[in-house]
Amino acid sequence: MKQKEQSPPLPSTPRLRQRRNLKPVEVLSDESKWKDLLVNDASKYKSMWVRTYSSLWMLGGVILILYMGHLYICAMVVVIQIFMAAELFHLRRGVHEDKRLPGFWLINWYFFFTAMLYVYGRILRQHLVNTVTSDKFLYTLVNGLIKYHMVICYFLYIAVMWFILTLKKKMYKYQFGQYAWTHMILIVVFTQSSFTVANIFEGIFWFILPASLIAINDVAAYFFGFFFGRTPLIKLSPKKTWEGFLGGSVATVLSAFALANILSQFQWMTCPRKDLSTGWLHCDPGPLFKLDYYPFLNYLPLIPKEFPWKGMSISPVQWHALCLGLFASIIAPFGGFFASGLKRAFKIKDFGDSIPGHGGFTDRMDCQMVMAIFAYIYFQSFVLPSPNSVEMILDQIERSLSFEEQERLYAMLGHIFKDQKYGYL
Repeated sequence: MKQKEQSPPLPSTPRLRQRRNLKPVEVLSDESKWKDLLVNDASKYKSMWVRTYSSLWMLGGVILILYMGHLYICAMVVVIQIFMAAELFHLRRGVHEDKRLPGFWLINWYFFFTAMLYVYGRILRQHLVNTVTSDKFLYTLVNGLIKYHMVICYFLYIAVMWFILTLKKKMYKYQFGQYAWTHMILIVVFTQSSFTVANIFEGIFWFILPASLIAINDVAAYFFGFFFGRTPLIKLSPKKTWEGFLGGSVATVLSAFALANILSQFQWMTCPRKDLSTGWLHCDPGPLFKLDYYPFLNYLPLIPKEFPWKGMSISPVQWHALCLGLFASIIAPFGGFFASGLKRAFKIKDFGDSIPGHGGFTDRMDCQMVMAIFAYIYFQSFVLPSPNSVEMILDQIERSLSFEEQERLYAMLGHIFKDQKYGYL
């Protein structure tokens, strides 16, 4: 009897051996992996405490800088921008470690500080003029610099065309890639976050409220996801859950309404600053920050008259805060998703390690950048008075005209009123 022919042994590799010895219970579904990641991760408690301590230190530092005033807050924003730019410049250079060119980092920073001179010059030029008005020499010098500010910045920008002289054979693609990366940083990071400075000089309120809403949303979403997270939200951020997203959104909107009422009680937060001096401000906050009484019976007629609460005092700025809260909880988180996608593209966990438990400054400011530009656009579109109102015209005169030009305008208006008076007679 012939023996049964045995089949040749299958080729054995470490991967095949691993698959053969794999027990069925070890093969987890995607849903199980998500649940294990979100709920049963033993190291997440340690990470939570490290992140909490870092957050408290950052909060204390920010409160101290807020107490010091507008100029110090702007300095903080500039420092954060520089750290973010450094992290992103290093990110691209780190990927191509073997292609580093001597002196190329200088081009990156040259572009950065040229953009800074242009953007901040446009935002703060009238504040600078108002600061040096009492000194005739400085006033003349500053006015001259402002007049030719755009020309100066343009020639500083095209002067960097010496970059072309640094091009090397077989390195063109890398060098132009670095050139494009630098400009992307200026657009995505610097230009957007520079709107923060414009918000600060319109009143610290318009800086601290949007920034606080992003922080509240981040913290609330983290804790709701930490304790209740079960359903994954987006694959770009594996630890983000629907429970965290929805819980954070509700907490942010409610906090926006309450926080706007609290902040509007402090004049030094609501007053705009017209110059670059330091110190607290005192001004009439205007109707935007003053409470209006809303009786419940006018809006909810079914409420019984015996109901203990007859009405509620709400300031107009609280309704605006609800819009900011909705944006901070629904749209702004996509800035974080964009940053997560960028990190996935470069195969890194964080942009840096400057803040324990949080990563780098870019990891913390990704949503803040989106929120800053929205807060600026919202303020200019829905909060500021009409550009044809008396208040706005007077503000433009104060911002744009020198003292001599304002005197000339005053004299001309006097002649106009005089002619009109005698014309009517």
